[in-house]
Amino acid sequence: MRSRLCLLLMCGALVAAIACAPAAEPPPAQEAAADPCASVNALTEAEVADGWRLLFDGSSMNGWHGYNGGDTEAWLIEDCALKTAGTEDNYGSHSRVDLTTDEEYTDFELVMDWKATTAGNGGLIYAVVEDPRYESTWMTGPEYQLLDDVGWPGELKPAQYSGSDYDMLAASEDKDLKPVGEWNTTKLVVNGAHVEHWLNGGKVVEFERWSDEWKARRDASKWGEHKDYGLAKTGRIVLQDHGSEFWFRNIKIREIGADSDDGHSEDGDDSDDGEHTDSDEDGE
Repeated sequence: MRSRLCLLLMCGALVAAIACAPAAEPPPAQEAAADPCASVNALTEAEVADGWRLLFDGSSMNGWHGYNGGDTEAWLIEDCALKTAGTEDNYGSHSRVDLTTDEEYTDFELVMDWKATTAGNGGLIYAVVEDPRYESTWMTGPEYQLLDDVGWPGELKPAQYSGSDYDMLAASEDKDLKPVGEWNTTKLVVNGAHVEHWLNGGKVVEFERWSDEWKARRDASKWGEHKDYGLAKTGRIVLQDHGSEFWFRNIKIREIGADSDDGHSEDGDDSDDGEHTDSDEDGE
């Protein structure tokens, strides 16, 4: 009898101890899911070591602004990419606001992914002088043309198709351009006077800025009317909004040193003092 009583007392004490014990800590909350854009807009350890850095973080427009302070309302972030909202007919005029880097660059390699919509028209413009004297980025900056070559409804000159140095030098005919809706990878190399356009792993354009051949091409093109076109050594990098839906992502840059003393404008300076010129409705 006595042992039963002791057992009951011990059980009661145990129950009381359990009841009075502090509640067990809940399991730690599961860490927030990893940013899905981090794997899209990312650098490898090797790239970081080699001096590459991202120009787009996948979720904000940090580091970018509208050219000449213009409204960026038509620029969106969608599916981890910068996107131009487009217009009803998927085409617009030069007056739409291009997205411009906050920083300026001289010699660099830039890589980015992009995709177009049917008949989409866009561009990657560099060495852009930002000044109210210029209505549009293309008045000073050369353009790596981005286009849906297959779906474009009209006829263009060879130097106006995707991968070309717009209206100056045509891209290789055997270039690898992905179908609409698929991602292309563009690489732009600017090293002093030397410029290369790459598309999906293949070099499609190569030229020397400010050479006699370059000057002749410029004078024979629409740029002959814009005396400051292509002369600046240093300038901003621009994603063009031409009224088409376009996506840009995984934008990365590595600054490099010019391998020659050829990085100069044709007048020997940056030519940032050009007169304002009239706009061109066909400006790409």
